[in-house]
Amino acid sequence: HFGSSVASYFIFLRWMYGINMILFGLTFGLVMVPEALMGKPYGSLPRKTVPRAEEATAMNFATLWDFSGFAQYSVLFYGYYNNQRTIGWLKFRMPLSYFLVGVGTIGYSFMIVIRTMARNANEEGGGDDTSFNFSWKMFTSWDYLIGNPETADNKFASITTSFKEAIVEEQESRKEENIHLTRFLRVLANFLALCTLAGSGYLIFFVVRRSQKFALEGLENYGWWERNEVNMVMSLLGMFCPTLFDVISSLENYHPRIALRWQLGRIFALFLGNLYTFIIALMDEINLKASCLLPFTIFNIYQLEEEKIVKYNMTIWEASLYNGTIPENSTAPPIQVDPADVPRGPCWETMVGQEFVRLTVSDTMTTYITILIGDFLRAVFVRFFNYCWCWDLEYGFPSYSEFDISGNVLGLIFNQGMIWMGSFYAPCLPAINVFRLHTSMYLQCWAVMCCNVPQERVFKASRSNNFYMAMLLFILFLSTLPAVYTIVSIPPSFDCGPFSGKTRMFEVISETLEHDFPSWFGKVFGYASNPGLILPFILLMVLSIYYLNATSKSYKEANLELKKKLQSVRNGEL
Repeated sequence: HFGSSVASYFIFLRWMYGINMILFGLTFGLVMVPEALMGKPYGSLPRKTVPRAEEATAMNFATLWDFSGFAQYSVLFYGYYNNQRTIGWLKFRMPLSYFLVGVGTIGYSFMIVIRTMARNANEEGGGDDTSFNFSWKMFTSWDYLIGNPETADNKFASITTSFKEAIVEEQESRKEENIHLTRFLRVLANFLALCTLAGSGYLIFFVVRRSQKFALEGLENYGWWERNEVNMVMSLLGMFCPTLFDVISSLENYHPRIALRWQLGRIFALFLGNLYTFIIALMDEINLKASCLLPFTIFNIYQLEEEKIVKYNMTIWEASLYNGTIPENSTAPPIQVDPADVPRGPCWETMVGQEFVRLTVSDTMTTYITILIGDFLRAVFVRFFNYCWCWDLEYGFPSYSEFDISGNVLGLIFNQGMIWMGSFYAPCLPAINVFRLHTSMYLQCWAVMCCNVPQERVFKASRSNNFYMAMLLFILFLSTLPAVYTIVSIPPSFDCGPFSGKTRMFEVISETLEHDFPSWFGKVFGYASNPGLILPFILLMVLSIYYLNATSKSYKEANLELKKKLQSVRNGEL
């Protein structure tokens, strides 16, 4: 009913749903369930217990909606997991499993995206054959095995839409335009788009600085909007800027398929700037207690100093339990203290995970509200007030809305980027995304069929979704950089999470090799991870990729030449 371009979005959404089901299975089955069943229960350790000062509000709806209170001290977040090497009667290695699942989800995502791109490229072949296109559609489109009236109606709509797409392609191939006016309008459109991107970046920078000021003064002194200002501004920019880009793109007079790619590129730049501004804001918030803007290079020094202060305070607190004195060789029995009363240090990993979960939930709610207000209520207003209005609402303003392909595709891609980036700190994120994609599939299908109308110019989408896949691969690469940086360079928090007590998170690998494998295997692994071997191997892979790419291009050109010869033979030109 709506053409292959709208169908390509729902095919892409269904594919993303399958990927997230795998990620959910890995995190749920190998991280969350083992910790819930075999790990120490809630209340047994300080990291698994709500502090005494927060118990009164730990079950309030506002606290749980903010993913604090009992939600914060649960398997949903990094800080709840214990650093015990093995747990349960199965001797399950939780720190190792947590690390390998985090790395494995990224590796699996890279593998499946690249594999899908390769398969799509193979299916694309040597291009479309447009010879006698209308004749083929006219005489060979109908399926004579159809026996269901509803299926017949859908097939009829599909054939009609394919004719519309073919007519647009033919019109675009024969269109004549004023080249100088077109160039001027395209330069003007790009200038306006750049101004919009710059304004969006400045607005986020301004809001981030305000949030840092609020954090310094104490968020408890401010209302809900001030506490969630960064998330809400990012969601509102993602909602209104694509519409502005759509208005700007009307100046360029591109082919609809090329216009969609320009639109995707501009919104991609907008979301990318928003995402990395958000990451910088998170790192600044982590460093806020030391300075408003500390660079990454001194974060380690600051964190170590803060941990020393917290440990010193904990030593003083322990001394106070013994009336202020702790003999050097004391044999007194340890005093039993409720874990809720034990002081604890900062857990920046949980804080990062909470921010990603809040942003994902707020983005989901914004999407649903946009569908209900922007599509459903608009359609109801046009439908029932058209009879008593001064002008025709269906063909004038506001009319029925069209499905926003570019905004929805990029919203899907960047939401997935946040899942990849934040799932290491919040194992619940893949589950939240599975629920989001599942509900989005049916809600958006309902909105398209009931509230939207087909585009004025229905155009044929590319046979492969490789343009979507290329953007997804790029955002996957960018999403792994912050996570890899924290795993390799930043010491984990000393009293929360499965890697507490280690100087770096990846030391869990060397610990496993030392205790669970023979010594010769550790030596082989050490030699294999030597940069002297890794760098030549990477160079060999780059050369192999270049060779295979050049070979693929030559084969594609040969196929096109053979296709032209076959067409010439068919037309009797030889």
